[in-house]
Amino acid sequence: MENVAVLIVGAGPAGLATAVCLTHLSIPYVIVEREDCSASLWRNRAYGRLKLHLAKEFCELPHMSYPADAPTDIPKALFVKYLDDYTACFNIQPKYLTCVESSTYDNDKKCWSIVARDMAEGTTINIIAKFLVLASGENSAENIPVIPGLDNFPGEAIHSSRYKSGKSFSGKSMLVIGSGNSGMEIAYDLATHGANTSIIIRSPIHVMTKELIWLGMTLAHHLPLNLVDNLLVMATKFIFGDLSRHGITMPKMGPMILKSKTGRSAVIDVGTVGLIKKGIIQVQGSISKIMGNIVKFQSGDEISFDAVVFATGYKSTTNMWLKNDESMLNDNGLPRKEYPNHWKGENRLYCAGLARRGLAGISTDAKNIANDIKSVIGSMLG
Repeated sequence: MENVAVLIVGAGPAGLATAVCLTHLSIPYVIVEREDCSASLWRNRAYGRLKLHLAKEFCELPHMSYPADAPTDIPKALFVKYLDDYTACFNIQPKYLTCVESSTYDNDKKCWSIVARDMAEGTTINIIAKFLVLASGENSAENIPVIPGLDNFPGEAIHSSRYKSGKSFSGKSMLVIGSGNSGMEIAYDLATHGANTSIIIRSPIHVMTKELIWLGMTLAHHLPLNLVDNLLVMATKFIFGDLSRHGITMPKMGPMILKSKTGRSAVIDVGTVGLIKKGIIQVQGSISKIMGNIVKFQSGDEISFDAVVFATGYKSTTNMWLKNDESMLNDNGLPRKEYPNHWKGENRLYCAGLARRGLAGISTDAKNIANDIKSVIGSMLG
């Protein structure tokens, strides 16, 4: 039996940031991680050309800046190095290959009883914690939609987490399902490597440049969001023109308000829109079914594909082991409370990095959680 003050589940950016904020306040903690490394999503499940979607000033974790010579747009390898430096600088020592199997709050003892498995040894670990922080992320498990006939598709069907480069797909007919940042960037990568590329865009999306995103986030500190949105939408139409004739429609809600209310981000164009306009990347609508290697769309079109990439995101797996406090998270494993009150539950339960607010949101969560734990400990001692 191991007794700890704070147990942090997950050693991605959210768990590491929370650990550092607790260290800053001299609060002891233990951090467990089911993978064999920290930030496994960034290290092992991100495609090669990935860069952080926001400028570096919006992507710092608490108490450590990027090196002065770091570029504005941080590439994947540099971000992983930043996280490694962060871990070393603050002496964070996650217990790797430790998978939480259940956690139950004991009302009498006022503590969390956690059962975990040491995956290397195959042994069970029992942990008692006064505070429990969920930091295993909204990106724990691949989300692949159910499509009739997918099981019998003879080609390769992979999730974006296993996509590395378009080099191996040159000359092939490719379908990308999902039109968020990953889907649009993978479509661009495939097309520029010579693949015959189609992308499914079903929902309205805001497409913007990195410069517009930076402008919007800067102006949001000084102007009402609806005014910022009006400026951004005007600028977007000026830069890209009318994209509706290319199969890309714009949401009724502006990009900043949409992000604030739903967590849905604008898509940052890396050149995909230009290739869509030229007809190099084809835009398709919803799929009705797959017949062998033929994909039938609801429009009636039937197209043959060699491979499919699912850029359909991830889902949280926290609900699989979190017992008797379902009130904090919904069925998707995301907070029921709206931002900015999402991070605190009942019974000294917290979540970091589940508000779909990126690295800036992670930093805010980590600081709030550490300060609240300090306050609760102070009242217990007082």
